[in-house]
Amino acid sequence: MRDKLNSALKQAMKDKDASRLSTLRLINAAIKDREIAARGEGREASVTEDEMLAIMGKMVKQRQESARAYEEGNRLDLSERERAEIVIIEEFLPRQLDATEVEKAVAQAIADTGAESIRDMGKVMGDLKSKYTGQMDFGAAGPMVKKALTEG
Repeated sequence: MRDKLNSALKQAMKDKDASRLSTLRLINAAIKDREIAARGEGREASVTEDEMLAIMGKMVKQRQESARAYEEGNRLDLSERERAEIVIIEEFLPRQLDATEVEKAVAQAIADTGAESIRDMGKVMGDLKSKYTGQMDFGAAGPMVKKALTEG
């Protein structure tokens, strides 16, 4: 993942693609911030691929919220810039699961963990995060898990 990011960064420099270069630098900065925070906590400074996916997933979500806010404020130019950054960041993320696939993953996680009640929600969410980091929106998956556990 790190190599892919660095080669994309070099290519953006060669192509003189300022917006792409800027976004890739933001991704690198976020990863470096996580490494520095890890060193401060006394952990190993290298960031795992799952952590990188989580960082980029968070960056996408932030930009989606910003784009929505800009659209509400009638600042379409800024909204477009946020959406362009999302496209670049998503190049490094695995394909996002659609709603049907998320439902299947939730059902499978409930079966795998043996969850029976709402008290088991943490186990189910942990299982989903370990298998699908960067592939699903856990903010949307949480209510699905809750609904499945309260109805089941």
